[in-house]
Amino acid sequence: MRPSFHPRLINDPFADPGLLVPFSFQKRALLFDLGDLHALAPRELLKVSHVFVTHAHMDHFVGFDALLRVCLGRPIRLHLFGPAGILGHVEGKLAGYAWNLVANYRDAFSLMVTEVQTTGLFTRQYRCSTGFSATPISSAPFDGWVHAEPELEVRAEILDHGLPCLAFALQERFHVNIRREALHAMGLTPGPWLQAFKSAIFRQEDPLLPCTCLPPGSGEVLARMPLGELTERIASISPGQKVVYIADTVWSPDNVARMVALARGADQLFIEAAFLERDRELACTKGHLTAHQAGTIARSAGVRWMKTFHHSPRYSGLADSFSSEARSAFSGETP
Repeated sequence: MRPSFHPRLINDPFADPGLLVPFSFQKRALLFDLGDLHALAPRELLKVSHVFVTHAHMDHFVGFDALLRVCLGRPIRLHLFGPAGILGHVEGKLAGYAWNLVANYRDAFSLMVTEVQTTGLFTRQYRCSTGFSATPISSAPFDGWVHAEPELEVRAEILDHGLPCLAFALQERFHVNIRREALHAMGLTPGPWLQAFKSAIFRQEDPLLPCTCLPPGSGEVLARMPLGELTERIASISPGQKVVYIADTVWSPDNVARMVALARGADQLFIEAAFLERDRELACTKGHLTAHQAGTIARSAGVRWMKTFHHSPRYSGLADSFSSEARSAFSGETP
């Protein structure tokens, strides 16, 4: 089964945090955190449709300007989610520039920013064509989910880092795998039509209706084939992929419970580990995790695979120590 998401850390584990999640079958990506983005080419940044920011410390938010610059003058609506205060932080960034010429841009970029609080989701839109003046705030209840579409959902937990800090779980609702041998047996060839076919399944369209997402020239018989029958013949449905991103939080009973619940059963967990276990007290003082604590969380959540990042530069050259310590905890060893 070819996975739908291919997440990768943007920088090395000692540099600014950030996770890019490109989609396998679409020219699209999600971005978690906005640290230094120079490792990403403009063509990669232009695929980003949604950005999920954990908090507005500089190493998690300095890349906002780089992303904004690439998007200006393009017909893009970029969605950004962040913790309490993110609306003010975005407005502060936008206020740092002059926008007297943007009304002449042919293609108007717009930014939709949602602030995630325990009391709700609060959203404002900022249009390039109006100099990024803000629309009135709209609100919605916060029930754990910050974004949903037919194929996927993104859930958030509010953690304590001395300020509210979000952790995120990207969950594919289910996975649609195309059986190539069945496709060829029916005389069909792969192509863009398969994405439309998968979308129809995710939208739960009536399985009895004739399929409208077949390739051109597929023939009268196939054109009359119900969606449900075509699904049975060429597709298999399996549990969806789950990717979790946790950055900057202190080890505390409440935080640990929230992290374990969020990461439960994840296929891939990317989790910060700024310190080694020998500096556990310093990690607590700084509001960060140790590698052993990160591995313990991964073990408690029953994740399939984990990767630590955001290591303190004081440990330069000791990347293997982080991996070893996290793996030991993941396997149940005590420090």
